[in-house]
Amino acid sequence: MKKILTIVGARPQFIKVAPVSRVLRNEFEEIIVNTGQHYDYNMSGVFFEELNIPKPNYDLGVGSGSHGAQTGAMLKEIEDVLFKEKPDAVLVYGDTNSTLAGAIAASKLHIPLFHIEAGLRSFNKKMPEEVNRILTDHVSSLLFAPTETAVENLKNEGVVEGVHNVGDVMFDAVLYNITIANNKYKIEDFQLESKQFVLATIHRAENTDDLVRLEAIFESLSKLEDTIVLPLHPRTKGKLDTLGISDKIKDAKNIKIIDPVSYLEMVFLESHSKFIITDSGGVQKEAYFAKVPCFTLRDQTEWVETVDIGWNRLVNPVTENLLDIVNDTQSVEYVEHLYGNGDASSKIVKVISDYLGK
Repeated sequence: MKKILTIVGARPQFIKVAPVSRVLRNEFEEIIVNTGQHYDYNMSGVFFEELNIPKPNYDLGVGSGSHGAQTGAMLKEIEDVLFKEKPDAVLVYGDTNSTLAGAIAASKLHIPLFHIEAGLRSFNKKMPEEVNRILTDHVSSLLFAPTETAVENLKNEGVVEGVHNVGDVMFDAVLYNITIANNKYKIEDFQLESKQFVLATIHRAENTDDLVRLEAIFESLSKLEDTIVLPLHPRTKGKLDTLGISDKIKDAKNIKIIDPVSYLEMVFLESHSKFIITDSGGVQKEAYFAKVPCFTLRDQTEWVETVDIGWNRLVNPVTENLLDIVNDTQSVEYVEHLYGNGDASSKIVKVISDYLGK
């Protein structure tokens, strides 16, 4: 049986790994490497058991650091694992430093590299994720694009061989996990009423590291008429404390800050929210999957399809008035299947099988 080595480093990547692994392990031996890039996430046994996610074979424990230091440390550790395991291919997901480190290590050792979520582009190279995406795509043997837009992005960069539009594995994950979440929770458990609250998440560096933007975001949230439920990311909490604006948020009667929630809790809350305000790429798509309107506090997004149909609105919190945009936004027609039919994992494994043989 041929061996696939999967490299991940953040909790959202494990969630994407789950549906692929369920299919992949029917035909291949899979070795999972967790770089530990997001060391502060709770990676307890409950997380893996709750979502039926295979536990990693290796935990590298790299942790935080500058981009160079973090990527370099992961590169060394991943290379050691590759020498030991001698896989037939390496599988990476998305756009983290773990993705880039895995891509570099595999390509230097001439091991076929497969990239899931290939071809995404925000066209903003100031975002480290954008650099990671581009570099990974250009050394990959198989590129699994979630949309036709991603395929076109790759074509425009001269990348056409090995490109497959398979749909989005995140859709596979949401379909699987929303059933689990609905069986596990009731909206009353959160002391909320369905469709009577707004769910918000803020964590990206472009917002949390900029005092002007961060203040503008929370000023905008405080002016909304709806109750805002905000699972507070550790990065955001630290910045609010450092910048001395935590007290302003406490004075905002409509903002309900809660502790970070699990993935199952998150998809459950998304499905019951009136609309979603976020700066997360993943949450933008989850909002679309849940058929809940979304307002994204960023100047660009790599998930342009939801913006193109009007289901998602990009909002600059400094130069635009979030309250006016929310109030002015009319309901738009929901467009099905922007990201496939929920069978991306099966398509991916079929392509890998054809490429490697059994």
